Amino acid sequence: MKVLITGGAGFIGSHLAEHLLAQGDEVFIIDNLWTGRLSNLKAAQGDKRCHLVVETILNESVMNELVFKVDHIYHLAAAVGVRNIMDHPVETLDTNVKGTEAVLRLANRFKKKVFIASTSEIYGKHVEHDLSEENNRVMGSVKKRRWAYACSKTLDEFLALAYFDEKKLPVVIGRLFNTVGPRQTGQYGMVLPNFVQSALLGKPITVYGTGEQTRSFTDVKDVVHAITRLMSEPRAEGDIFNVGNDHEVSINELAARVKEMTGSPSEIEHLSYEKAYGPGFEDMERRCPNISKIRDLIGFEPARDLDAIIQGVIDYFKA
Repeated sequence: MKVLITGGAGFIGSHLAEHLLAQGDEVFIIDNLWTGRLSNLKAAQGDKRCHLVVETILNESVMNELVFKVDHIYHLAAAVGVRNIMDHPVETLDTNVKGTEAVLRLANRFKKKVFIASTSEIYGKHVEHDLSEENNRVMGSVKKRRWAYACSKTLDEFLALAYFDEKKLPVVIGRLFNTVGPRQTGQYGMVLPNFVQSALLGKPITVYGTGEQTRSFTDVKDVVHAITRLMSEPRAEGDIFNVGNDHEVSINELAARVKEMTGSPSEIEHLSYEKAYGPGFEDMERRCPNISKIRDLIGFEPARDLDAIIQGVIDYFKA
């Protein structure tokens, strides 16, 4: 099979490329290298079945040629990371909305199956229980730039489902919950690589807010396994699935675990959201997926627990 990965030089995209190559597929990657890195593709580019195009997905002539020649598309290209979103709101909305519209339009032209990578940010400030795909969403004010990413990905989902319903385009949507692992950078605000790098360097481990906010972390290999299984399952078409780990941990607990596992002398310090991101910043107090739907459909179960995930990140940065 021939597969196109948008954003394929990114953290998740590079792991997906290696997985697809290992199962015998030919892989085409397009990435503008805004947040992706050529070094992420060091292993994949050693395979002659891997083809990289350094270009934006908004270049329609390039995308038209790529979409025409492949069977499946994994659309991962997006502006990512809280810091990135706060600093580059225009690029965030352009990439996430116009980019997805372009991918869906061209996929529909040639009727190619598409996976749309969405996000747990979709749920906004919802805190009552673990989050299932049919839950209502609770968004903050449009004056809060923090919610621009969530709203842009919401529109992506609406667009994808509209193409499925009206144009009969086969689409699958995955809402990813805090995917972590080797190659993820802390440059754009990702919490685990930031904690591990600080701990290994003996610098303070900085926790934003009270640290009582909870998250659930999923190893990138588990995520790749899940989304490729979803793409091979016809019953997943036209539907949305949480892809994550349903075990929660507070950010304070995560910081303490990283400190212990690295044997670091680092102090754990707290920094207010206001000092980190500016006045009026809002965050999600809880972000834990209900994964019953994906479990029932494809038997998905995260294989790696939190300690194994943390150790993988530690080993990567030590190397």
